[in-house]
Amino acid sequence: MFKTLALTAALVTAAFPAMAGASVQGVWLIQDKSAKIRIAPCGQKLCGTVIWLRDKVDKSTGQPPVDTRNPDPKLRSRPILGLQLLRDFTPAGDGKWTGGEIYDPNFGRTVTSKSKMTLTPKGELKVEGCFSVICQGQTWSTAD
Repeated sequence: MFKTLALTAALVTAAFPAMAGASVQGVWLIQDKSAKIRIAPCGQKLCGTVIWLRDKVDKSTGQPPVDTRNPDPKLRSRPILGLQLLRDFTPAGDGKWTGGEIYDPNFGRTVTSKSKMTLTPKGELKVEGCFSVICQGQTWSTAD
């Protein structure tokens, strides 16, 4: 009986990582496959940093990509590689994290309203946030 329960628990854990208290810590490939983000602890919370870019050179400048759309002119020369895109997410139930900020260098905006990350039963990560009344999300896959 114990072996059957252990086997059943192992199968459920493998099939439904979000239901089994899985962590989002690790490396994730963003939806368009142009970057990899490492999610790791930052203090008591979770943050995500760009660790790989498909396009290592900006075609318009011939240089590594930088944060050109940032509203703060002082930050427009900072490299995208190494940039923290996710900040201060906290657990909000099994397979869910909320309350953080998402920075989108494509638009130069930080999203703080309704930001959340959710592990799906397939082991993918849904990253969602709202800027004003516009909400967007992406589904990331593991890259470990």
